[in-house]
Amino acid sequence: MSSTNWPALNEKTLAIIMGGGAGTRLFPLTKERSKPAVPLAGKYRLVDIPISNCINSGLRRIYVLTQFNSASLHSHISASYKFDSFSKSFVEILAAQQTPNDTSWYQGTADAVRQNLRDFLQHPYEYFVILSGDQLYRMDFRQVLAKHVESGAELTIATIPVAREAATEFGIMHTDSSRRIIRFVEKPKDPALLDELRIPGELLKALGQPETADLYQASMGIYVFNRSALIKALDNQHVDFGKHVIPEMIQGHRVMAHIFQGYWEDIGTIRSFFDANLNLTNPVPDFSFFDAAAPIYTNPRFLPGSKVNGATVRQAIISDGCIIDGAQIERAVIGIRSYIKGGTTIRNCVMMGADYYDADQGVSQSGPRNVPDLGIGRDCVIDHAIIDKNARIGDGVVITPEGKPEHFDGPNYFIRDGIVIIPKNAVIESGTRI
Repeated sequence: MSSTNWPALNEKTLAIIMGGGAGTRLFPLTKERSKPAVPLAGKYRLVDIPISNCINSGLRRIYVLTQFNSASLHSHISASYKFDSFSKSFVEILAAQQTPNDTSWYQGTADAVRQNLRDFLQHPYEYFVILSGDQLYRMDFRQVLAKHVESGAELTIATIPVAREAATEFGIMHTDSSRRIIRFVEKPKDPALLDELRIPGELLKALGQPETADLYQASMGIYVFNRSALIKALDNQHVDFGKHVIPEMIQGHRVMAHIFQGYWEDIGTIRSFFDANLNLTNPVPDFSFFDAAAPIYTNPRFLPGSKVNGATVRQAIISDGCIIDGAQIERAVIGIRSYIKGGTTIRNCVMMGADYYDADQGVSQSGPRNVPDLGIGRDCVIDHAIIDKNARIGDGVVITPEGKPEHFDGPNYFIRDGIVIIPKNAVIESGTRI
C-alpha cells in the first residue's frame, strides 16, 4: 500500500451495504426488523460490523440498501452514526421505493444497486465497495482497494480459504497463479469438480499454507468495482451479483481475488447466529470486540454499569444497564437492560435485553401486575435459547429444546436448528414449560 495515495482513493470510493432480503432463515429474529438490525453480542447490531469496517478503513460515505422492516434499522443508524456538519461523511439508508418510472421493489443485490445507480453516478466516485450486512469479520478495505488498483482489476472479489466440507455451501472461485479468477462454481458437490477447484499448491504456499492442503476459495460477498465495470455489469436485467453478474464478468473482464485469512462468519441462519454469539464468550474468542485499533461502533446509550448481586457467572458477556440477582449464568450473552431474578439458571443462551426499563414506561415493579416484569423471573431454567428483546418471562419457567423437533412453531415460541427462540415482546406466563 506504500505506493497508493490512500486519501485520494478514499475521496473516490463509495461503500454500499446490502440490507438483505426478507431474512427468512433468521426468522423469527427478522419478524419485526431487517436482518442488519438484528442485535449482536449484547449491545451491537449486525450492521455495525460492515459500517465499522468502513469507518476504520477511512471510508465514510456509506449507503445501506434495504426494503424489509427498515424502521428499526433506520432508527439505529440515525442514533449511531453522526458526522461533523462540515465533513462529507454520511451513513444513509436507501429503502426500496416505488416511483413513477419504476414500481418494483429490489429483486436482488444487483437490482438494488441498479435501481440506485443513477444517484451513485451523479458523484465522481471511481470505486464502489459492495458489502453484505449480515457478516461478522474485521477487514481493512484499504488493503483490498490498494491491491485492486495495483493489479489493474475491474472487479475484485474477497475470498476466504475453506475446507472441502464447507466448499459445497459456497460459491467457489478458482484462480491462476496471479490470483485472477478464471472460474466460478456455485455450491459444487461433485468430488471430481471439487478436485479441479482446489487452490493450487503454488498459491497455497504463497498464503503460508501447506501445499497439500485441501482448501478452496469461497466468495465472501465482498466486491470492489471500478465505475465503468459496475455500469457495464448492471446494463442488463441481472438480479443478483453472486448468481448472475459475477459469473458473466469472469468471462470477459479482469476479475481478481483478494484472499482473506482472518475470522469471517456469514450470519445467515439461527444456528450460525447462535454459535457466533456464544463463541464471543470464550476466553479467547475467534472474533474480539476488544480491539482498540479497529473498534466496532454502535449507538452510545449512556446506560449505567451493570449490577450483579450474589450471582454466579461463568464465561459470559454482560452488557450495560443490567441487574442480575442471585442467578447462575453459564456461557451466555446478556444484552442491554436485562433483568434476571434470583434462583434462575441461564445456560448456553443469547439474551438480547430490552429497549427500555419498566419504570420508563410508567410501570412500577412493586405494584400489582397482569404480566411478568421485563426480563426473566425467579427460579427459571433456560438452556439453548435466544430470548429476543423486551420479553417478559415469569417465575418458574423452563425453556429447553430437549426432546423437541429441530423445527417447530409453538405458542409464543419457535424452534429453529434445535434452538428455542422467544420472540420480541413475548410474554411467557409463570410456570410455563417449553
